[in-house]
Amino acid sequence: MNFSTLKQAQELKSRLEKAQKELKNTVVEADSGKGAVKVTIDGQQKILSVKISPQVIDPDKVENLEELVLKAVNEAMAKSQKAAAKQLKSLTGGLKIPGIT
Repeated sequence: MNFSTLKQAQELKSRLEKAQKELKNTVVEADSGKGAVKVTIDGQQKILSVKISPQVIDPDKVENLEELVLKAVNEAMAKSQKAAAKQLKSLTGGLKIPGIT
């Protein structure tokens, strides 16, 4: 490996570390049931909070609440993954690198 390649690899590593920090600070929110359930997640797909409106808590309709939570979590995950892919794509120039993109 020549010096130029090593330097490029170190620069890429540095940029990836910076991108990971930025993703940790990226926060997205999704909701379902017209805002009855809200999920907040960061760019590293860590769920930060789940808020549930008291109006949708009905012991006789647990399945409805479960569906709302699942829908909000899945939407939040999709938004977070999209934000992460956009961030990392700019670093890799669109190359598909296993474990990164």
